[in-house]
Amino acid sequence: MKIGVLSDTHLTRVTPTFKQLVKTYFKDVDLIFHAGDMVGLPVYEFLQSLAVEAVRGNMDEGNLKAILPDKKTLSCGGKKIGLIHGWGAAQGLEGRLVPEFDRIDCLVYGHSHNPANHWVDGVLHFNPGSASGIGFFGKPTIGFLHINDSEIKGEILEL
Repeated sequence: MKIGVLSDTHLTRVTPTFKQLVKTYFKDVDLIFHAGDMVGLPVYEFLQSLAVEAVRGNMDEGNLKAILPDKKTLSCGGKKIGLIHGWGAAQGLEGRLVPEFDRIDCLVYGHSHNPANHWVDGVLHFNPGSASGIGFFGKPTIGFLHINDSEIKGEILEL
């Protein structure tokens, strides 16, 4: 199973650049995760046609916040994945998020705009960074989760 992962797109509408990003990089994924801060409902509606699981972010507009949950626990390819945006300072973010879930194999989060792909106590901590490059960390990034019967691996792609 291959999952495309986005976060912090910060778009009020679907731009030609965003459409091209999705068409180019997510053409062969089974599912898309968006870890919050899409911002505008049109972005969610566009991604819904492509099979998306999403959570709300702190910057999402009211109409989008009203329909998205704060967090989700998903079973994908035999792995339990916690999907959440996050809050507060980047420092200590993962430590605040892990307790939100019960026995997960992978934590997928956003908020910091800082890509992360590492293991802590048997849990893959995965943040795709910001797909639009907004923030303090340079170039836009997206991610992929590769899941098979025995493992889950993360991949960060700099655009």
